[in-house]
Amino acid sequence: MFAMLKESIKMSWTNIIHNKMRSFLTILGIVIGVSSVIALITIVQAATSSVTSTVATLGANKITITASGTPLKPGLSDNDINDISKIANIDGVSPTMSSRTSIVYNKKVYEKVSIQGKNEVYFAKTDNLMASGRAINILDIQDKNKVCLVGYNIINELFFAEDPIGKTVTFGGVDYTVIGTLQKSSGFDLNSNNNAVLIPYTTAMSFQGTRYINLLDVYIVDGKLADGTTADIESSLNQAFNNNSNGFSIINMQSFLDIISQMTGMLSLMLAGIASISLLVGGIGIMNMMLVSVTERTTEIGLRKALGAKPNRIQLQFLLESIFLSLFGGIIGFALGVLIAYVACILIDVTFSLAPSTVILAIVFSVTVGIVFGLAPANKASRLNPIDALRSI
Repeated sequence: MFAMLKESIKMSWTNIIHNKMRSFLTILGIVIGVSSVIALITIVQAATSSVTSTVATLGANKITITASGTPLKPGLSDNDINDISKIANIDGVSPTMSSRTSIVYNKKVYEKVSIQGKNEVYFAKTDNLMASGRAINILDIQDKNKVCLVGYNIINELFFAEDPIGKTVTFGGVDYTVIGTLQKSSGFDLNSNNNAVLIPYTTAMSFQGTRYINLLDVYIVDGKLADGTTADIESSLNQAFNNNSNGFSIINMQSFLDIISQMTGMLSLMLAGIASISLLVGGIGIMNMMLVSVTERTTEIGLRKALGAKPNRIQLQFLLESIFLSLFGGIIGFALGVLIAYVACILIDVTFSLAPSTVILAIVFSVTVGIVFGLAPANKASRLNPIDALRSI
């Protein structure tokens, strides 16, 4: 049995080598199909991982309050924020004030900068935020100090080859001292600070001329109690806005993370399904080539049967040829798909990672295509009548 298998493998390999061009054109469809599936799945997984990790850094244990306000109450007051901070399971609150303007340094202007007012809690709860310098502290908040931290793009544009710490930038007609710099945000960062300037939120309120806050991040101690904490916050806000629920909205970040995971999972399946069409085309190509090969080798098959070759051995040889072709196409396609995914991840600025399941997927797809689309030609070859086959001699 082993000797027969060894001989069948040798004959299958010899036939593939003797028809190099036809074999190459046959496996090309498999290469395209497998590389498409591997590249798309890997890219989507990398992008999904980046988005998920970004949302996680925003805080799975975080609740975001957006206070659109009412005609009588335009937003949250300091008293409202103090009431919320006293609710059980809350580990801190971080107001956000946002506006857009241009900033100036040494007669150089950088436009469309996001001015964000933050407090010390934001810096304490956000990982990998600071690049250099110091964060905004409680004294900056209390004294409304005119200090700021600048983002990656602003540093490159205004402070090229300079250390921005201690320098003075101007926006809104007021000078601010740079006390720190921010880390570069990735391409899929939902809360990118690359074009942002962070200042104390109390200073931002003076800058905007308002006494109300419209965005508040609430950090909670135990994420398992997020639903109950959300209900307590909603009760406090109903009192603040006189039971007018149109004045505010609450987002639980853990729920948001679950929604993102569901959406990206569906996207991965859809893209993999579309790319699998290429594998179907490649499989049809293999079947077509093997059928042509059976027709061309009718005499050979007849002679072998006349000399005593059994049908199952003829079938095994042609099936092995089909598996070899699809497996080679799968290996080449896998390598090409990984390369495409790696380059794409660099271009879109996400971390490349290759899951073991992707490697298994490439091998299983390749062998399956070879078996499924090689069975029909192999069966046809094994059923040839030796007398009919020898008539062509």
